[in-house]
Amino acid sequence: MEPDQDLLAQGPAPLPAAALRLRVDPAALGFEDTDELIGEPLPWIGQERAQTAARFGLALDQPRHHLFVLGEVGTGRATLLQQEMRAVAAQRPVPPDLCYLHNFENPQQPRALRLPAGQGRALRQRMQELVRTLQADIPKRLSEPSFKAALSALEKNYADREAQAYAELAAFARQRHFALRREGGQLIFTLIDEQGEPLAAEDLAALDDAHRRAYDDGERELRAEILRFLEVTAPLERALREGVEALRRQAVKPLLERELGAVRQALRKQFKDARKLNQWLDGIATDVLDNLALFEPGDAEDEPERKEALERRLQRYRVNLVVDNADTQGAPVIVENNPLYRPLFGSIEYQTDNDVLVTDFSRIRAGSLLRAHGGFLMLHLRDLVADELVWEKLRRFLRSTRLQIEEPGTMFSALATTSLEPEAVDVDVKIVLIGTHEQYYALQEGDPEFARHFRVKVDFADSFKANVDTWRATGVFVAHTAQRRGLPAFTADAVAALIEDSHREAEDRTRQSAVFARTETLVIEAAQHARARGARRVERRDVQQAIAARNRRHDGPDERLRATIAEGDRVVHLSGARIGQLNGLSVIDLGDYRFGLPMRVAARTVPGTEGLLNIEREVGFSGPIHDKAVLILHSYLSALLAPLAPLALSASIVFEQEYVGVEGDSASCAEFFALLSALSGVPLHQSIAVTGAINPFGEVLPIGGVNEKIEGFFRVCAAHGLDGSHGVIIPARNRRHLVLDDDVCVAVERGLFHVWAIDHVAEGMTLLTGVPFGLDDPRAATVPLAPDGQPTYAPGSVLARAAETLRAYRRACLRAGNPRAWRGRG
Repeated sequence: MEPDQDLLAQGPAPLPAAALRLRVDPAALGFEDTDELIGEPLPWIGQERAQTAARFGLALDQPRHHLFVLGEVGTGRATLLQQEMRAVAAQRPVPPDLCYLHNFENPQQPRALRLPAGQGRALRQRMQELVRTLQADIPKRLSEPSFKAALSALEKNYADREAQAYAELAAFARQRHFALRREGGQLIFTLIDEQGEPLAAEDLAALDDAHRRAYDDGERELRAEILRFLEVTAPLERALREGVEALRRQAVKPLLERELGAVRQALRKQFKDARKLNQWLDGIATDVLDNLALFEPGDAEDEPERKEALERRLQRYRVNLVVDNADTQGAPVIVENNPLYRPLFGSIEYQTDNDVLVTDFSRIRAGSLLRAHGGFLMLHLRDLVADELVWEKLRRFLRSTRLQIEEPGTMFSALATTSLEPEAVDVDVKIVLIGTHEQYYALQEGDPEFARHFRVKVDFADSFKANVDTWRATGVFVAHTAQRRGLPAFTADAVAALIEDSHREAEDRTRQSAVFARTETLVIEAAQHARARGARRVERRDVQQAIAARNRRHDGPDERLRATIAEGDRVVHLSGARIGQLNGLSVIDLGDYRFGLPMRVAARTVPGTEGLLNIEREVGFSGPIHDKAVLILHSYLSALLAPLAPLALSASIVFEQEYVGVEGDSASCAEFFALLSALSGVPLHQSIAVTGAINPFGEVLPIGGVNEKIEGFFRVCAAHGLDGSHGVIIPARNRRHLVLDDDVCVAVERGLFHVWAIDHVAEGMTLLTGVPFGLDDPRAATVPLAPDGQPTYAPGSVLARAAETLRAYRRACLRAGNPRAWRGRG
């Protein structure tokens, strides 16, 4: 049965082609091409709320007021925040440098030192010069004639006194028949005879007891005298050492005072850690004076060892400049795209020395947190939660605002390790955390302690209200993108095409999509098409070609499914009329591509008391939203036919050839029409597809994916052959969401395809059947009754026919003895 055009005329009029698409007037944009817009700053297009929050949060200098930026990927949340961070940072003072220094009191706990910006580099340079000066000048000072003369005088005085004491000891030994000599730093004595010759063993054995006792007594006395000699010479040696040390200090101290004074003079600016720096410089002076012997060349045999020891000692005097802000303008802005433990919090490097991991203060490295001190640090939440160690460390930092660099992996090393505990430092940083809406609310619920540190919410919308200003701002965005990527300029008409695509992405003629990542990709691809044809500017046709090419790259699944319809494997009727069957519309979302496809909805009714059976739900193919929609449908149908209650009805609804699952409420209108058609016996035109949700009063509610659904059915019909009977029924509340492809609009202009917009299912039923719905006021709360209590449906209407069917069902139930149906009317 072909649709009767006169009967179709009884329903609502189809929408004109102008109501199905959006055309942006290039002249309204105020420029000829985007080269005119390059000088304008990149705007926060449609993100006024987010911009206000960002400016407030970045300017707020208070703890626990970090920023959480939430929005969909591609909305420019990171790019725009970086732009705002740099603008605010440029007005802030440059933060101090950070150095780590050797701790002379406890080498395992290096000292942290903050210096005014640029002073860290100056201190490092000065200390390098100091080390070179010490290496060169101290040996010179210790080899000057005056120093040598004073040293010789000290040594001569010691030698004279020591020689006198030794001579007295030697005389004492000879008196007791012993000869005394020095050998290898030891005092050795031997027994001698009257002539002073060493006593031979046989002579010693021939001695009588009296001589033996005399020699033994003499040996005891000599030993005691040697002890007294040592008691006399030990203080002399100590005095010599102290004298030599004092002489060295006296020779080197003026040099040290001069050089360290120059360092202090170079860092004469007042700063918080000045006292700590002076203590460190004093420690260097003490350490140098305590180890002056390392600066004096020694024997050739010991020289390599001395040089190595001196080099290790001099390493202590160097500066580990971990944060250098000498070339920084304003406050730092750090974007950490690799927030692993070391890049974020810093690290301590180790090297192996005889199977032991060793390190010192010079191997401390700063992470992003330390480098961002005084400024801003941007992180992505998804990266942080992927590493539990990073997450816990960041939690502790946010709680205390102090950071201690540590190397957690060393505790699991198979080698012994020399540990290092650098001094913890205060870090003043504003963290900007990027995430989605889902991540934000999951964090609020799952980790409120962490979330409370991010009290400034910067909410990026995924779409915004469009106007001439936002259109022009889109042109500025295109200009910046083209300039940044070295692309040709875009004409105003090409920008208009991009804006139209943005509306299409938002599914709204009054709103634009805020996901500018898609627009940027189109800019790049359209420019490539323009270059391929040798054009100097990108025009509308290049944008359209880029969109078509992208769709062609992604529409493989769409094409294959439409082929199954054309080949008859997937049954879709596009002509005639059938009872209880019609084409619903679905959207398949593959993430990078969405397309619409017709889906057959079928309903059957028989006498019974089971009510409405949702077959999809029974087999587990139905989601909760669809189940809810079916219950609403049942509620409305029951209200329409309430005067005939209880309904002696068993009905079923099914999506034909659906093997994956059904979710959503956009098919509830189609299900209602199929069910009412099955109940009334009135056939439905198969050339018209339906989409829309229904509420308990029969009003048609808007749905998503309306453009893809219409275009999906259009392409199936176009492959079959358009004859002017094909079309789609959509909710009237979806009218502003229509941004259809040109091929659909052209077919509508030629009368080959139609789009109807309805507010109530009564309109749709009339359009699908050509038969009146049956109520003067379908929106009335109750069905009017005749004096005999029967419903007053219009004779011959869909509801009247349904009522007759229900009466027949009741009679059949009564004849079958069904106890639940005998009290009904009729």
